[in-house]
Amino acid sequence: MYSLIFHGRRLTQLQKWRHLSVSVQNVTAFSNSFSSISAADVSLRDGLKGNNFTVSYLIDSLGLAKKLSESISRKVTLVDKDNPDSVLSLLRSYGFTVNQISSIITGYPLLLTADAEKSLAPKLRFLQTRGASSFELTEIVSTVPEILGKKGEKTVSRYYDLIKEIIEADKSCGNSCHSLAEGSKQENKIRNVLVLREMGVPQKYLFSLLISDGQPVCGKEIFEESLKQVVEMGFDPTTSKFVQALKTVYRFSDKSIEEKINVYERLGLAVGDVWAMFKKCPSFLNNSEKKICQTIETLKKSGLLEDEVLSVLKKFPQCIGASEQKIANSIETFIGLGFTRDEFVIIVKRYPICIGLSAESVKKKTEFLVKKMNWPLKNVVSTPAVLGYSMEKRIVPRCNVIKALLSKGLIERKLPPMSSVLVCTDEAFLDRYVRNHDDKELGTELMAIFTRGRVS
Repeated sequence: MYSLIFHGRRLTQLQKWRHLSVSVQNVTAFSNSFSSISAADVSLRDGLKGNNFTVSYLIDSLGLAKKLSESISRKVTLVDKDNPDSVLSLLRSYGFTVNQISSIITGYPLLLTADAEKSLAPKLRFLQTRGASSFELTEIVSTVPEILGKKGEKTVSRYYDLIKEIIEADKSCGNSCHSLAEGSKQENKIRNVLVLREMGVPQKYLFSLLISDGQPVCGKEIFEESLKQVVEMGFDPTTSKFVQALKTVYRFSDKSIEEKINVYERLGLAVGDVWAMFKKCPSFLNNSEKKICQTIETLKKSGLLEDEVLSVLKKFPQCIGASEQKIANSIETFIGLGFTRDEFVIIVKRYPICIGLSAESVKKKTEFLVKKMNWPLKNVVSTPAVLGYSMEKRIVPRCNVIKALLSKGLIERKLPPMSSVLVCTDEAFLDRYVRNHDDKELGTELMAIFTRGRVS
């Protein structure tokens, strides 16, 4: 079954798609629609306060690691412990283990904001009345907690039954999963999901496809053709980009995709550029022409020239999905930290991903580098990629070594260039600042400083 996914003739339309690997003037100041810096400061403080509480709550109540808690806090903000406590208490009362609850909240943190008694409890009771054992209930909800976010008993029941069948089929039939009968919509879904599993698609992505509103695992012929196209484009089945690409290709006809490409061509991008952007972020093709033009105009308002805007889109197509307010907030975050608008433009041109960084992350890293390490703000402008580095894995361990060397008077300059310390690989950094000392005892001490508390 599905042999044409790996064999058979190539579709004519795919010949264009295989080229994936190949490759306005200055505007005035920001429009009045952009809020003031003072308002942004208040918003930033409030956001940081909410994020800090969320992180603390996740660590204290669930025992999650700080890094994971910080990641979750970017998806959900908790204002107090009353509602999330009610949700956790409800899950415990239904027999969910500590590990299962942690898995549920990690995969679907919005559940902590749901109404435990009015929304979640009725769904859990309903599933019990349908004959779900305690083991089945906890296993399936832990695997796909998003089903508790679905509305209506009929919808919840349908997804629960489907997920149960797939889990059971996955356990029992192994390599013989293709023997499942063809016909009904549910049977097609089960078969298609198991086909993806055999290709190596991780379970967390399988079930995100299953409950997707776009229904990318429905049917047979359209699914089969879409999967063949994504495979031939070279996407890795073990990555989220494979899933994004499948969703996009399944959703749009060849004609619709061609029309979307034409939009980008009219805006000044070559076909090869569009497919290169698709390779980086498949979901960017979901944006409408209106949204694309809106993003371009917003970036122009920030001070970028037309060719600079197109360069940003090619490097970071995800920014097309950002709202005008999101981009404005990003600008105001940088301005609030002391960067000028001209410097913000330079940062965006050199490191477009900065638009998608959270205000908390930008503030935390900038203040550490400038206030704790005493690098000039202009160093961040010249090397903005440092804003994308991990504090725990790269920035703090390396800077601790530099501070130790400075305190011992072992660095000739007052402070080495930021790029020399942070941009290089770990091996290059160690060779440059740790292993190059004749004093072996000193080298051992510096290595201990580098590795102490470092997240691997």
